[in-house]
Amino acid sequence: MVAGETSGDMLAARLLSGLQTQLPDARLHGIGGARMQQHGFVSDWPMEKLAVRGLFEVLAHYREIKSIQVALRDQLLAERPAVFIGVDAPDFNLGLEAQLKQAGIPTMHFIGPSIWAWRGGRIHKIARSVSHMLVVFPFEEALYRQAGIPVTYVGHPLAEVIPLQPDQAAARAALGLPQTASVVALLPGSRMSELKYNAGPFVAAARILAQGDPSMRFIVPMAGPQQTRYLHQLLTQAGLADFPLQIIDGQSHTAIAAADAVLVASGTATLEVALFKKPMVIAYKMLRASWMLMRHMGYQPWVGLPNILAREFLVPELLQDAATPQAMADALNVQLNDANLRTRLQQRFTDMHHSLLRNTAQESAQAVLQLIGRRGAGTA
Repeated sequence: MVAGETSGDMLAARLLSGLQTQLPDARLHGIGGARMQQHGFVSDWPMEKLAVRGLFEVLAHYREIKSIQVALRDQLLAERPAVFIGVDAPDFNLGLEAQLKQAGIPTMHFIGPSIWAWRGGRIHKIARSVSHMLVVFPFEEALYRQAGIPVTYVGHPLAEVIPLQPDQAAARAALGLPQTASVVALLPGSRMSELKYNAGPFVAAARILAQGDPSMRFIVPMAGPQQTRYLHQLLTQAGLADFPLQIIDGQSHTAIAAADAVLVASGTATLEVALFKKPMVIAYKMLRASWMLMRHMGYQPWVGLPNILAREFLVPELLQDAATPQAMADALNVQLNDANLRTRLQQRFTDMHHSLLRNTAQESAQAVLQLIGRRGAGTA
């Protein structure tokens, strides 16, 4: 298995929780994070090596990433596993899967690339690379079936992990936050390449909000020690070492549950916030050259998953030049103070939660077992 970032690690862990009971003696290895390792997975390379986002940012790390891909390919071609499962990270995994499938090794891809949003031509590469797709959104199943690709809709693992009725009071108690204060969670991204562009503007937006309400509290979950060090350095360099920003190690779900509203970078985290039924503002900045290339590639007007699923702008999206600290602070103020909007969002997000709820661990594990069975193997 290969997962390339924190969200993939979490999603893959759900699959492994179902597979581990069916194949207790399986050898599970590749590239993954701490959550996968809790299920007996062995990561042969640090997952962080793959956690790079943006066209030009990837180019800067291309040689190292490519060398990992080649080394893993050679290892797997020699080992001939019962199945290879790529978890998201399509730019890394699809090329690897194509070579493994051509060599007769069954390949599965968990979390389909967003061909419905941009780069739809990838469906042809997927057909060449993947023996079976596992998809997490209901509308994706028909897209792959029409292309002749075996596919199973397994629901979204987050819909099972996140409770239908989150306990805000318990989350605040766990983090030492006052029950009556307005709390805003900042989620600028888990990758270092995301923090470089988003963390500064997110903190600046928090400062503007604090000027309007000095009692407001801010909490920022960081994906790892490297990210935490970076944020501390950013605050120090900006003269904000004393700014009331609570930085925590991981615990992103607790932070979201505790919040009244969330400022979140585009990505899987936007769906997490929606499943916690929280008002949000989606914002994202990247290297300008990457933005200039990517901004014309989309097929639809939304980039945030909640808006894509709703097929409308349920929550604001502020991208690149529009993602100024003042614009983010103004949008968050609306999310915090418009009671009718908050009620409407809670109902829409609850409906969304129900539509994504399946026994993902069981259904994805069953699909893996069926694929292995077609090959006549009993181990992975």
